[in-house]
Amino acid sequence: MLNFRDFKTGVNAQFTEMIKHDLFVTNTTKDELWEMYLNSFPEGSNPIYKERTEHDCQCCKQFIRACGNVVAIINDKLVSIWDIKIDPDEVYLKVAKAMSKFVKSRKITDVFLHYEKNLGTDFNHQILEDTRVIKWEHFHFKLPNKFVNTKNLETVRANRRSNKEVFIRSLKEISLEAAETVLELIEQNSIYRGGEHKQIVELFIRYKEIFDKLKKGKERELYCWQTSLVLGDVSKIRNTVIGTLLSDISNDETLDRAVKKFESKVAPTNYKRPTALITKAMKEKALKTVKEQGIENSLQRRFAITEDISINNVLFADRTAKAQMDDIETIFDLLPEKSPDKIKNLDKVEEVDISTFINDILPKVESVELLVDNKFEPNFMSLIAPENADAPNILKWDNNFSWAYNGNVTDSIKEKVENAGGDVTGIIRCSLGWYNHDDLDIHVIEPRKPPGSHIYYVNKTNTLTSGKLDVDMNAGGRLSRNAVENITWTNKAKMLEGVYEVFIHQYTKRETDDVGFVVEIEYNGTIHSFQYTQAVRSNAKITVAKFEYSKTKGIKFINSIIPSTRRMSKGIWNIDTQKFHKVSMIMNSPNHWDGNKTGNKHYFFILEGCKNEDKVRGFFNEYLNNDLMKHRKVFEMLGNEMKVEHSDRQLSGLGFSSTQKNQIVCKVSGSFSRVLKINF
Repeated sequence: MLNFRDFKTGVNAQFTEMIKHDLFVTNTTKDELWEMYLNSFPEGSNPIYKERTEHDCQCCKQFIRACGNVVAIINDKLVSIWDIKIDPDEVYLKVAKAMSKFVKSRKITDVFLHYEKNLGTDFNHQILEDTRVIKWEHFHFKLPNKFVNTKNLETVRANRRSNKEVFIRSLKEISLEAAETVLELIEQNSIYRGGEHKQIVELFIRYKEIFDKLKKGKERELYCWQTSLVLGDVSKIRNTVIGTLLSDISNDETLDRAVKKFESKVAPTNYKRPTALITKAMKEKALKTVKEQGIENSLQRRFAITEDISINNVLFADRTAKAQMDDIETIFDLLPEKSPDKIKNLDKVEEVDISTFINDILPKVESVELLVDNKFEPNFMSLIAPENADAPNILKWDNNFSWAYNGNVTDSIKEKVENAGGDVTGIIRCSLGWYNHDDLDIHVIEPRKPPGSHIYYVNKTNTLTSGKLDVDMNAGGRLSRNAVENITWTNKAKMLEGVYEVFIHQYTKRETDDVGFVVEIEYNGTIHSFQYTQAVRSNAKITVAKFEYSKTKGIKFINSIIPSTRRMSKGIWNIDTQKFHKVSMIMNSPNHWDGNKTGNKHYFFILEGCKNEDKVRGFFNEYLNNDLMKHRKVFEMLGNEMKVEHSDRQLSGLGFSSTQKNQIVCKVSGSFSRVLKINF
């Protein structure tokens, strides 16, 4: 007969060693544990005793169901109660190894606590028919008091689970750089009563440095379970007011805005910050790089003027622009000769793509006028040049020219959706963009009411119609101030004809700054843009548009909030919309001058008399070369502080991205005059 007592003693000895540490349980069910135990016995080693197998014992079953999945972390390794040191019979050794492998293959899900001290029954006696008494040994262990909770067991477990989950999220989402920056701000007294948070930030940095060196997955999980039990509620740094500051900075929030939000929660209304928000260490590191590269003068920027531009980088220039450029003779030599015979062949051209316009038409014309539609308000742009033409280049491409679109943005919503992994090539595209950490959601209700006809974050895909939500941002985890969401339909044959309703839902309101949103609805290359400028209150739903879709006729809007495509003329940058305006120059964006092909190409139509009325950023972090990006927080603030002053002389107009479908209307004149539709 097998010697069960040695097996029992081995389990007890291992349990006794483990209780010197914190105990956890892995995600196995009670029934799985008991079934695994019985099935681990080799064939023939667990004979039938009366009606059940010899080891199918209710006392041992109680023990295994209560604590068979208990583990501890010792010397950074996971151990179970089945990792026994005493060698029992070979049969029990196989059972122990099988149980250990099974339990440790699962993920830790909770701390181990029990509602009573005794696990299982030590032994009991059986009186046989012949009056003999048999003593039966069972698994049994008596728990120390620290593992026993008779009152609020589930509450304690839930709190410790929460501590661990918040701790690991904090370590994953808060960057070491952000923590070190906040610590510097505290030490230089740049944030209100920062000293109160110094110790916890220092503690976080210590644990973050260890966490980042561990392998992703199991090592980090074990570390966070252990450490969160030591720290207790301190583990929840992410949920504290200082944790919000750390998270905002980690999410590339500007220092000024992040600290302003922090101080709005903790500081009195009349509080004035005593020192600047760029830390001494940040400034020293950035200044060192600036000096090493000799770019002190490169940060001073201004509006570009015609004299700055080389003919090599101009696709078209009218006579006035040519006269203002340097080296006039060279410029006229480089301009192509006219070919009247070929121009006659262009008389019937009404609609062309941008490549045909640039390569075949533009060299033959003397003047260009562009119809400035209201929908192009976000496309207004200005070309920016260095104050000192000889200053070293600070940008990713081989010249020192940059640009800024209306509102100091660099990309369209469509480009942002594409960069976020969304599909922008569908039959119909409905995209949402906003500029704070709120959790806005885009919803589309399709025609009729088949199952799944309401597409949103809960029901992301309708396979019956090919409708799909493929980008969902700010729902949790990493937050963005340039958030987008996107719903698109990719199969025309599956799409339903009828009325579609697009509305926006404020799921979680987090901020009062940078409120409102923009929705783009694109069909057949035409983008309809709808802007909502007010704050969206918590749980509010804003209907943006209802449109009717026909597979033969396209889309027709039934009603909507006031779109930016409305036809009423208005003034933007000294330009009256819904009118033709003279184009003085046409050029590619500077990142595609002189053979450069860095990032998306933009086409710039410089308009005569167009004047940006605002101060604009001379550079964006996205434009800076890689050596400067490591100091992005300093340069983010510098870019915001060192804005280009207004000037009556500037090169401003409309810009169109090569990655975004669009259509413009131009009048071109040479030996002929024609109105052209140009497709991007």
